[in-house]
Amino acid sequence: MSSPEHSDEDASQPANDLEIRYAGTAEGIEAKLATEAGLDFVAIQAGQVRIRNPFKLVRNGIKLVYGAWQARSLMSSWKPDVLFVTGGYACAPVVVAAYRQNIPVMIYLPDLTPGLAVQRLSPYADQIAVSFPEVCQFFPNKAIVTGYPLRPELRKRSCSKADARAKFDLDPDQPTVLIFGGSRGARSINIATANILPQLLEFAQVIHITGTLDWSVSQERAADLPPEQSKRYRPFPYLHDDMATAFNAADLAVARAGAATLGEFPAVGLPAILVPLPISGGHQQPNADYLTERGAAVTIADADMPEKLWPTIHDLLTHPEKLVSMSQASLSLAQPDAANRIASALIALASKRSRH
Repeated sequence: MSSPEHSDEDASQPANDLEIRYAGTAEGIEAKLATEAGLDFVAIQAGQVRIRNPFKLVRNGIKLVYGAWQARSLMSSWKPDVLFVTGGYACAPVVVAAYRQNIPVMIYLPDLTPGLAVQRLSPYADQIAVSFPEVCQFFPNKAIVTGYPLRPELRKRSCSKADARAKFDLDPDQPTVLIFGGSRGARSINIATANILPQLLEFAQVIHITGTLDWSVSQERAADLPPEQSKRYRPFPYLHDDMATAFNAADLAVARAGAATLGEFPAVGLPAILVPLPISGGHQQPNADYLTERGAAVTIADADMPEKLWPTIHDLLTHPEKLVSMSQASLSLAQPDAANRIASALIALASKRSRH
């Protein structure tokens, strides 16, 4: 980010000479998304080190050493005014390089508990932006509460429920369930969905984002559905630009409990059945607990899905007053100005450096 000509008082205003570069791994989804957004993308070598395979550990160690050299070169040649990171393998060498060159660093933690990378990198950060006040305890004197930043179409409801369903060629008056598990999919959710799909389609329309790994199987399953059920089922390998429309179309979501659920579901008041990923450091369980304890979601353990998924969906669909209560509870957690708060804090950090 280049030095913006703004004081702290007008940090909320956009900088006319703002320049942004995005550093990440070449094989990660960030490379594609940054390019599509028109950002200058810089590939950094990185690899996971919490693995048991000694050959992969050595290989990833070499990647990290090379990534550290790349990060140091990037910081020296470009001299950014501020660095903003959100975690991931590529962050470590970039954060350390920025710290050594006196470049202010802000880390954003979307989850309710910090992962190992954020814990290790927090001493190098000037500020740590968090989604909720409950997270501040992990970073005394550094945490600022910003909320979870959202894409523009989620910050302002882009269309009505009827219009959203029309875009998926669905009945505007029928209850609609959105099922998804991330860009690659969640196999256990897909399997559980396949087992209950006939019963579910008797009660509701389904938008099912299967992920790329299970897409071919889902296509075959959809082709075998009887015509009356087929017209109520919309499978997709992945949705990006239309994800906000899917949120608006749904009365209920079935999903993992990644950090995005803490911001995206409250933004549209979408009730959810959350199935935390039982690995990944256990970060998803606190996310699910947070929404469930506040009445915005119901949590099902991954191992319990075969028994509990259909009864839970059926109970909510046949008791619409529960969905209304969950939707209201979810909306009460929304923080639509999170992106502006983060941007203002970044500009303020950059401004402080430019004055020294």
